[in-house]
Amino acid sequence: MGKKTLVLYPSLGVGNLTPMVELAKALLRHGLATLIAVVDPPDVDTVSAAAVSRLAAANPGITFRLLPAPASPEVGVHPVRRSLDTLRLANLALRDLLRSLRAGPGSVDALLLDMFCVDALDVAAELGVPAYFFFPSAASDLAVFLNLPYFYPTVPSFREMDRDAPVRCCPGMPPIRAADMLQTVQDKESEAAKALHDGVCVPGRPTPRVYCIGPLVNGGSRGDSGGQRHECLAWLDAQPKRSVVFLCFGSMGAFSAAQLQEIARGLESSGHRFLWAVRSPREEQSQFPEPDLERLLPVGFMERTRGRGMVVKNWAPQSEVVQHEAVAAFVTHCGWNSTLEAIMAGLPMICWPLYAEQSMNTLVEMKIAVEMEGYGEFVKAEEVEAKVRLVMDTGEGKMLRERLAVTKEKALKAIKEGGFSEEAFAKFIRDLGQTRSS
Repeated sequence: MGKKTLVLYPSLGVGNLTPMVELAKALLRHGLATLIAVVDPPDVDTVSAAAVSRLAAANPGITFRLLPAPASPEVGVHPVRRSLDTLRLANLALRDLLRSLRAGPGSVDALLLDMFCVDALDVAAELGVPAYFFFPSAASDLAVFLNLPYFYPTVPSFREMDRDAPVRCCPGMPPIRAADMLQTVQDKESEAAKALHDGVCVPGRPTPRVYCIGPLVNGGSRGDSGGQRHECLAWLDAQPKRSVVFLCFGSMGAFSAAQLQEIARGLESSGHRFLWAVRSPREEQSQFPEPDLERLLPVGFMERTRGRGMVVKNWAPQSEVVQHEAVAAFVTHCGWNSTLEAIMAGLPMICWPLYAEQSMNTLVEMKIAVEMEGYGEFVKAEEVEAKVRLVMDTGEGKMLRERLAVTKEKALKAIKEGGFSEEAFAKFIRDLGQTRSS
C-alpha cells in the first residue's frame, strides 16, 4: 500500500494557514502525504498572497493547491461573516479537487478541516471522505465552545454583567471574566449562540473524539522566511540581549490612528528598545496597503526613537523574532500561533486581545502573562508604558520568565518521543486506518 494522503483545508488568512502548515510538517514526519488546499478569492490581500508563496517555497515536501472561489457578495459585513460566506462558496472548487484526486492514481484518506470550515463537511459526506476538525487553539476554548449551548441559557447577557464578573461556563474549568467571553455571544440575541443552543450545528450527535497533538509551532527556522533574512533581524543582532519589546498583532491586527498614537507615546515614554509591526487602520487599508508612518505616528517619533526603536510595515518574521536573544517581551493579540511561539521561546507576554477567542487566551491565570488594561476599548499611553516597565524592570517580570521556563519545558516534553502529544498523534493515525478499512 502507498502512503496515506490527507487533504488539509485552512480558513482564510495567514493566521489560519500557518498552523495548518505546521500540522502538515508533523504528518510528513509520520509518513503521511499532505496537500493543503488554499481558498483563493479575488479580493485576497497582498500580504496573504505573499505568505502562501513564501510557505510553499519553504516547504517543498508539502503540496499546495489554490482553489479559485468567488468573493462573498455580502459587502460591508463583519470580516468573519464575509470569510465564512467565501468558504461556503468555495465548496464547489473543493469538491472538484477531491474528485480529481480520487480519480487519479492515489486516493484521499481524510479531509482535515480548519475549525471555521464547517460547510466543507457537506462535501466530505457527499464523497464519503472521513473528515476531522483541526482546532489550533487552547483546549480550554474548545471545552467552552462545546458546553456553550448548555450553560448559555442559564446566564444573563454577558454585556450587561460587570466586566470582571466570573462566568463558570464549563465543569472543571476556572471561571472566565464576562468581558473575555466571545464578542459573538456577548448579547443574548446572538445568532451564533442561538444556532448552538438549538442544536443545528451538530444535531443529535455526540462530541467527536479529540486528539491533543500540540503544540505545533514554527521553531523560528530561517527557511520559513523564504530564504531572505528580514532587515529587522539584522537590527536585533545589534541590540543587547533581552532588551527589546516586540509588538505584533497578527495578520488582521489593525488599530485606529488614535490608538497607534497612544502606543507610540507609551513606547517612547517607557525608555525601552522596541520592534513594532504596524498596519494601516482597517478603514484605510484599501487606500494605503502600506501604512504612512509619518502621518500615523506622533510628529518626530521616528526621529526621537531612532537607534532604540524600529517600526516595520505590515509584517515581521514573528517566529524568528520571538526566538531572537535580543527580545525580552512580546506585546501580542494572543492568537494561538503567537501564544505558542511565545511559550516555546520562554517569552513573557503583554496581552492585547483583538478578536475571536483571543480574550480567552490571555494566560494571565497561568501567571505567564499580564493584561493590557482597556483592551477592547481604548488603551492609554500610560498603560502601555506601565506594562512595558512592569515586564522589563520589575521582580514580577522576572517571575513571569521563571514560570515560562517551566511551561516551556512541559511543552517540549509533550512533543518528544513518548510524550502525550506524540502518543495522541499515533492514536489518530491508527484510528484513521481503522476508519478507511471499515
